[in-house]
Amino acid sequence: MVNKKVNSMIDFGCILIAIITLIVGLYYSKFIWESFYSSIILSKAYIGILSGLKVTILLTLVGSILGTLFGAIICSMRMSKVTSLNILGKILIEILRGIPVVMLLMFLYFFVFLGNSIDALYVAMLGYGMNTGAHMAEIFRTSITAINPKEVEAARMLGFSKLKVFYYIILPQSWKIAKPIYESAIITLIQWTSVAGYISVTELTRIINGLGSRTGNPFFSLFLGMVIYLLLAYFVKTIFWLSNRRGENK
Repeated sequence: MVNKKVNSMIDFGCILIAIITLIVGLYYSKFIWESFYSSIILSKAYIGILSGLKVTILLTLVGSILGTLFGAIICSMRMSKVTSLNILGKILIEILRGIPVVMLLMFLYFFVFLGNSIDALYVAMLGYGMNTGAHMAEIFRTSITAINPKEVEAARMLGFSKLKVFYYIILPQSWKIAKPIYESAIITLIQWTSVAGYISVTELTRIINGLGSRTGNPFFSLFLGMVIYLLLAYFVKTIFWLSNRRGENK
């Protein structure tokens, strides 16, 4: 009875907050539209925002692909029965997960590739791929170890090769386990792209900061940036939600 009352109070509070937020938004809607029109449309700042958004999306896509491939390699090393590979995989995971992303990018750009003509954008892609790969490796490893080993043994007894066991038994089940965490890792990667400006990559956050300085309205530019990043995150969530629905309907 008490729990029901508490839940009802929480629900009422959430509804009340939503209503107040909607009222405040409607009240300031004219101000928001005028700020948007003058700061973004009239000044043609949307061209720069679209350019920065394109770089952010590119970093996310390439970082996710490289991270997935790199993570699969490190995961195979981490789960290898060869002691040296196992230790090397563990060391890579600990180092790449422990170093802040911005420091990894700066180390690659200002030290590893110092004096080379490689573009900062490609360095950022490599850095994000390495960092994401370390996280992906642990996601893959934990999802694989969560599978009942008796199923693998049964498949092997039925004459399945190791490749078929991986394709038909391990991969579908481990992917189902890893999917929610994999989704969170990609959303986190979107946020990580905001520090690429430290190595002179003109991504969305750098454009937003410059916009605030030019227009003299940093609050609106930051608010706009947060909305864009939030929309990107929900776009990723929508893609995974649709893939889950599609999988359930099969």
